[in-house]
Amino acid sequence: MDMTPESALSHFQRLRPRLFGIAYRMLGSRADAEDIVQEGWLRWSEGAPPDGLASVDAWLVTIVTRLCIDRLRSAKLEREEYIGPWLPEPLVANPSDSPEMRLELLGDVSTAFMLMLERLGPEERAVFLLHDIFDFDYPGIASIVSKSEAACRQLLHRARERAQTDRQRFAVDPSVHLDLLGKFAAAMHTNDRALMASLFTPEAMFSGDGGGKALALMRVVMGAEKIARFFADFAARHPHIALGQATVNGLPGMVGTVDGKLDTIMSFGFEDGKISGIYILRNPDKLALAGNALI
Repeated sequence: MDMTPESALSHFQRLRPRLFGIAYRMLGSRADAEDIVQEGWLRWSEGAPPDGLASVDAWLVTIVTRLCIDRLRSAKLEREEYIGPWLPEPLVANPSDSPEMRLELLGDVSTAFMLMLERLGPEERAVFLLHDIFDFDYPGIASIVSKSEAACRQLLHRARERAQTDRQRFAVDPSVHLDLLGKFAAAMHTNDRALMASLFTPEAMFSGDGGGKALALMRVVMGAEKIARFFADFAARHPHIALGQATVNGLPGMVGTVDGKLDTIMSFGFEDGKISGIYILRNPDKLALAGNALI
C-alpha cells in the first residue's frame, strides 16, 4: 500500500465520486457527504490503513461508511426536531461535475428513493446500500460495518422489509418525464386544474421543505385533486415565479426563480407514465448549496 503523496492524491481523486455516492445516499446531505469524504482523505493521508484489508479502496469505503453511520446517529435528533417535512439536499446537474461523478450519480438518487432510505436505521441503511446499490458481497460488507456475515444478512432482510423495495422498477425514456413536466408547467401557466390533476397518479403525494425559514406546507398533501388544487392556487397567487428545467437527483426537475434569484427546486417521482410525487425545496440553507442550478 506504499504510495507517494502524489500517487495517493491521484488514487483518492479517482475514488472520490464513489465515496461521495455512498456518503450522499447515506446522509441525504451534499454538504455532510463532502465533509465526510474530506475526513476520509485526512484520515488516510495522516495515517497508514490498518493491516488485513484487501485494498486502499476497501479501507476508504470502510472509513467513509463508518463516519456516515456515526453522523446518522447524531443527526437523528436533528431530524426529529426539524420544522415541517424534511427533504434531502438536492443534487442539481452541474456542467463542472466530472464524467466520473455524473456516472456515479446515474444510479438511484431520486428524492423518493432518498426518502425511502430515511425509514432505515444507520446500519441497515449502510448494509442495504452497500449490497443492493454498490454490489458489495457479504464478506466485504461484514468487514466494513464490523458485523458477522449472518448479522449483515439479517440487517439486509430487515432493511428490505422496512424499505418495501420488492416493487419492480422499469427504466423510462427521460423524454416521457420531460413531456410530463412540460404539461405540468403549461397547466400551471393557464391555471388548468383538470389538466394538472390528469398528470398525477391517484395516490400522488406532495411535500415541501422550508425548514422553518421559508414558506412551505407543514404537512404532506396526498391525492391528485388536492395537489392540483394547491398548485393552481399557487400559480394564480405567484405569477412572478419563473420556472425552468433542470436535472435534479438524476431525474428531470424544475427550478423556480424570482427576479433571477433561486427560490425553489422541484424534484419529481414518476410512475406508470404519470407524476407520483412532487418535492419542493425552499429551505434557503439547502438552496444555497445548489445556487449553480441549470436554469
